[in-house]
Amino acid sequence: MDDELKRSIILDNFSNPKNKRVVDDPSYLTSNTNNESCIDNIDLFVKVEDGKIVDICFNGEACAISTSSTSIMIKNLIGKTIKEAKAYVNNFEAMVNEEAYDEELLNDAIVYEDIYKQKNRVKCATLPYTGIKKIINNLED
Repeated sequence: MDDELKRSIILDNFSNPKNKRVVDDPSYLTSNTNNESCIDNIDLFVKVEDGKIVDICFNGEACAISTSSTSIMIKNLIGKTIKEAKAYVNNFEAMVNEEAYDEELLNDAIVYEDIYKQKNRVKCATLPYTGIKKIINNLED
């Protein structure tokens, strides 16, 4: 994927984030994650039924990288089982940490394949993944 297309995908998911809304429903699991060194502060709302993620939405204030990464992550996780979601999250983290990963599993999240070159932006891209991992880990306990 060329750099111009990557920028376009990031900008679109920042300007028009998917599933950005607040949910006031106790059946949703919630997680807050933030970056103590900047404004990034994201609340995730996740609905799981029969071991499958049926809905995810988010709210909060964050930079372009965090917001777009959250939007893309949500699109990739809705409809996945908890096991599939965990595999996706692990694969994304492997990519941003310069480890072996499966590009095919990432869909649009591949736009962050070079984020490791900007160490200060890795936390921005992984912020929503920190939140979803908290929820997944709680479900596995």
